[in-house]
Amino acid sequence: MNNITSILILIFLAITFLQSGYDKLFYWKDNVDWLKGHFAKTQLKNQVPLALLNILILELISGILCVVGCIELLVNNGRIFGFYGAVFSCITLLMLLFGQRLAKDYDGARTIVIYFIPAILAVYWLN
Repeated sequence: MNNITSILILIFLAITFLQSGYDKLFYWKDNVDWLKGHFAKTQLKNQVPLALLNILILELISGILCVVGCIELLVNNGRIFGFYGAVFSCITLLMLLFGQRLAKDYDGARTIVIYFIPAILAVYWLN
């Protein structure tokens, strides 16, 4: 039963981060332009492309580890890749939360918490 729950959460995280990474990768300029406005009054205003690249890399790592973690759970009941996928997901979400709080986008920050709850549960269950 716990494996099914873990697999479902890993799929949720994989979809979340791989789709977001895809969006950043293929619509880079649109994302940078929007984020420059979003962070215009923060310390990140001159670091938007670098910050976005950092998030993109973390999202792709998180998503890929979650996919591999699902496969590992199904094939041999292993939990290593899923655990690290969940940990990287939490780190990525914390960085996104920090950015939203920095930009004083409290609704955006609140939304990130919704994603953080299943991610931290996955860390707990896969540990």
